[in-house]
Amino acid sequence: MVGRFTRRQYLQSAAAGTALLAGCTSPGSEDAQGDDGPTTAADSSGYEASLAPVGDVSFDEPPESAFVLFPQYADMAVALGHGDAVNSIYVPGMSGPAMHNYYDRLDGVSFDYEGLPDPLADALDPEEFYDLDSDVHFLDPAYVRTQDNWDAADVEDVASSVGPWFGNFYSGTRAQPHEAYRDDYEYYTLWELFGRVADVFQERQRFEALRSVHDDLLATIEEDLPPEDERPTAVRVTYSEGSFYTYHLNKPGYWLADTRPLGAKDAFADENWANLWGTVGYETMLEADPDVILHLWGTTPTYDMADVRERLRDSEVGGRLSALADDRVYASGMRYQGPIMNLFQLEMTAKQLYPDVFGSWPGYEAGASYPEIPDGERLFDRKRVAGIVTDGA
Repeated sequence: MVGRFTRRQYLQSAAAGTALLAGCTSPGSEDAQGDDGPTTAADSSGYEASLAPVGDVSFDEPPESAFVLFPQYADMAVALGHGDAVNSIYVPGMSGPAMHNYYDRLDGVSFDYEGLPDPLADALDPEEFYDLDSDVHFLDPAYVRTQDNWDAADVEDVASSVGPWFGNFYSGTRAQPHEAYRDDYEYYTLWELFGRVADVFQERQRFEALRSVHDDLLATIEEDLPPEDERPTAVRVTYSEGSFYTYHLNKPGYWLADTRPLGAKDAFADENWANLWGTVGYETMLEADPDVILHLWGTTPTYDMADVRERLRDSEVGGRLSALADDRVYASGMRYQGPIMNLFQLEMTAKQLYPDVFGSWPGYEAGASYPEIPDGERLFDRKRVAGIVTDGA
């Protein structure tokens, strides 16, 4: 059976995690391409993939069914040509269309999200894991332990009776994991994590090809970025009922993999928010008065940016924001981004922050796909990405 993990193997992997995964995070910029970890070791009995905090995980063959909660793992599966394996996802009606906003610009790339269950619809229920009977669970057991009705025995039983865990949640923010996993925890960049998932599916060639596209995109951005003193001030927010949920731009963690490489001046850089976000009102936002406002989740069905802008205008204080007056309140993407999403969101954010350098952003309309960008103004090659995903070339 694919990816089955015995109780003994699970316990051994947790104990061995630190030694097996030492050095998985490269020094320097988190977005630079460093060590992606060992390629898988294969023999007649199968192969292994490695990830903290679970350690080495054994597989007989690539998983045919994969439990996914956060959509970065679904995007990884699609990128590796295994989107059909995904059997669950967080809020399918939001995550699926958000992913398809980008896939619509890649010939032959799609993801069938309709009808997939949402594991968090009624809290994370251990019974659902047995019902889905997945070959692998792309979810961090350290995150699972923070959920109601889960203890160490439940986590172990799912791994030994159903399929192994293979996820790393806290690299998203570099926050502390559940205390039971802190000794074995390591932090990864988005693309390092993607490389480990590629090992699960035995798709190193696709991974390396997509990483090359990402390397080229980062090089383009880094080469053309204006000097720091010429960059705009910006914030990433989610607006709701007169409050702004605010997020940093340049801190570590793969949740910021589409803003950190662009190096804009974070208007709230000095704020020390738990888990990288806080909440401010109109007056505080006006006091900061950033040049650019990037609205998180703005390209998902959850928000209509025309409505958001109208609400800001209707506020006496919000209507005085410079970003609103200058038409620089933009729809931004999802922080739960996988590799394909990251490519588009890097391009999108580059154009929103630096239109004079990377070309103007044509805007995003609610319910529409990622906008068409003229060939000469695209920051990465769509045909190359589509070919890698669909043909492995």
